[in-house]
Amino acid sequence: MPDSRPQWHEYFMGITELVATRATCVRRRVGAILVKDKRILCTGYNGAPAGISHCRDTGCLRKQLDVPSGEKHELCRGVHAEQNAIIQAAYHGVSVKGSILYCTNLPCSICTKMIINAGIEKVYYRNGYDDPMAFRMFGQAGVELVNMESSGGV
Repeated sequence: MPDSRPQWHEYFMGITELVATRATCVRRRVGAILVKDKRILCTGYNGAPAGISHCRDTGCLRKQLDVPSGEKHELCRGVHAEQNAIIQAAYHGVSVKGSILYCTNLPCSICTKMIINAGIEKVYYRNGYDDPMAFRMFGQAGVELVNMESSGGV
């Protein structure tokens, strides 16, 4: 009897997409999970830091300032999903060195720097926006990027 279960990468990406449903950003809902040895280490989604009003409640600062997508990431009250996953791991004392990141979207250049320095070895993502700097940095650091849409789901 053939195995009808999803392949590991599809399984983890499905969980990542579920994590994204917790996001509080009004522009984009992003989820991220860190995995090592087929075990989930931690999750993250984009939204305001703990104790800070969410954008869905206060309105989007980037929209109010007419900031284009992919630019001036610092002009946002939200923390990116990838950042939150790395922060949660640190908060709970979980090493992410040698792990794999699954993310609904291609990480931005700021998250890319954190991913590289955290020792994450591979990134699977579903969608993305064009960020040439992120692509270059991932390539220079030897972090493998896999677009699950263009690769047919891996």
